[in-house]
Amino acid sequence: MKVLVVGSGGREHALVWKIKQSPRVTELLAAPGNAGIASIARCVEVSSDDIKGLFDLARSEKVDLTVVGPEAPLTAGLVDKFEEARMRIFGPRSNAAELEGSKVFCKSLLRKHAIPTAGFRVVTSADAAADYLRSVAFPVVIKADGLAAGKGVSICNTYEDAVYVASGMLEKKIFGSAGDKIVIEDHLVGEEASVLACVDGRNLLVLEAAQDHKRALDGDKGPNTGGMGAYSPVPALSEADMKRVIAEILVPTVHAMRKEDRTYKGVLYAGIMLTRQGPKVLEFNVRFGDPETQPIIMRLKSDIIPLLEATIDGKLEACELEWDRRAAVCVVLASGGYPGKYEKGKQILGLTEVAASSNVAVFHAGTTRSGDKTVTSGGRVLGVTGLGQTIAAARDEVYKAVSMISFDGMHYRKDIAVKAMK
Repeated sequence: MKVLVVGSGGREHALVWKIKQSPRVTELLAAPGNAGIASIARCVEVSSDDIKGLFDLARSEKVDLTVVGPEAPLTAGLVDKFEEARMRIFGPRSNAAELEGSKVFCKSLLRKHAIPTAGFRVVTSADAAADYLRSVAFPVVIKADGLAAGKGVSICNTYEDAVYVASGMLEKKIFGSAGDKIVIEDHLVGEEASVLACVDGRNLLVLEAAQDHKRALDGDKGPNTGGMGAYSPVPALSEADMKRVIAEILVPTVHAMRKEDRTYKGVLYAGIMLTRQGPKVLEFNVRFGDPETQPIIMRLKSDIIPLLEATIDGKLEACELEWDRRAAVCVVLASGGYPGKYEKGKQILGLTEVAASSNVAVFHAGTTRSGDKTVTSGGRVLGVTGLGQTIAAARDEVYKAVSMISFDGMHYRKDIAVKAMK
């Protein structure tokens, strides 16, 4: 079987790493990939948002299965184009991918089908936002409607902050057309959890949960990022909570999408807040999370190919997964200045030394090759991910590995998974 993975981040490296382990896979391609992926797969210089280029690549290479990592090609209709040509691909069609592509659509769907989420208001002008914000209790959460690389969400503690953020999105267009509409929603309090499930249109198979760390700095301070680290399992998510997430959120959402003629196939990622009133939806993503995928994939003992194929073929009810009972922790190493401006081309040292560890994998994100050197090429550079008998043990393994790696300006959080140990 020849498999193509679309994307170039840490999530895609983790997927390639896992797919490579399948005895059914004979050849593995990535588009465009990165320096780490290139060590285990053939990378092809086709951008992940080049729909025609990816289609032509898969057809010319006679690819048997395409696995889509990032959200942008999903919302742009990559799966639609492949399916129309009867080419096998893992991910939702564009009308289902709108669950992530539009916060307004997502929140409206949740309200219409009585799926628990925060109260909200949709606004399209800075004046309307300022008027509405006079009537709310703070803090509030303001979200750009469209895709913003995980950075289009702000928690605002004062009226002045909220007006500034709303104006930035709606008038200054800091997120471009993604901010043509915004969602202003109530601030939920509790522990967060990321619950991912494979969905075949009717059935779902829930994966092990993870918890992300969105803020750039220790103590959940600083601006939002694409994610600075994650761990799995999530001690704060009890068995009873998980049952409620499945019964009150995941299953109703799958049914709601069918009722809306947007049948969902692929990974459905629910960002959950565990409130005193029960689990509530923060957001949905329509793909594997990044960096949540890294610890989840490290813990998956089963071959991933049958899971992907069962999802495509509508046969998840016959699929079972085996999990490593050990914990996994991922720490993201970022470029100095991220999520703001940062420099590229910094040589990364220590990768060979870390490779000797059997319990740690280094998943590349923003990396490329420059001659015989591996150098930085993005904001999030590496996801150092390790296993341990406990979260504390996994954390020790990872931070020991992190201490061996260096590049100019390297920044990372030093408190990943601390909450889990409490």
